[in-house]
Amino acid sequence: MDRADLRYAAYARERVAEMPPPADPEAFALAYNLLHLAYLLVTDLETRIHRPRGWTLAGFRLMFKLWLLGPTQPVRLAEISAMSRSAMTNAVNTLERDGLVERRAVPDDKRAVAVALTAKGERMVREAFTEQTLREQEWFAALEASERQRLTDLLTHVVAARPENAG
Repeated sequence: MDRADLRYAAYARERVAEMPPPADPEAFALAYNLLHLAYLLVTDLETRIHRPRGWTLAGFRLMFKLWLLGPTQPVRLAEISAMSRSAMTNAVNTLERDGLVERRAVPDDKRAVAVALTAKGERMVREAFTEQTLREQEWFAALEASERQRLTDLLTHVVAARPENAG
């Protein structure tokens, strides 16, 4: 397939290969293609599934975590989402305003609060999850099951070994 974005990526890698150290064409190509895929995937999922609901992909991901975990304290949500506490507060505020999540007192700690899906939020996250799953299957249909697993394993390895002070 002759695509301008793929031609550019190959061209950029060739140009980086001509540069003196510490230029690293392999690392450049990997990061470039991973970022390009992430951009395309996020844009596609937001455009097709989440924006029509008035959400971002980040908002959906937060609701998905609550769907799986149940009521969770915002500090824990921020930690597992690699988000700052203020970004988490803003996301929760938006979802709460839209009636999708609610804050609840934590029974054992009068000062603590947990965030939980409302009935409306749970219904909507289930619907969006179904649509997103089908779209993810389309995105990765070009890979065999073993390739998908290997790619998942490799990406998990990179995330686990990320540099100090990264996210």
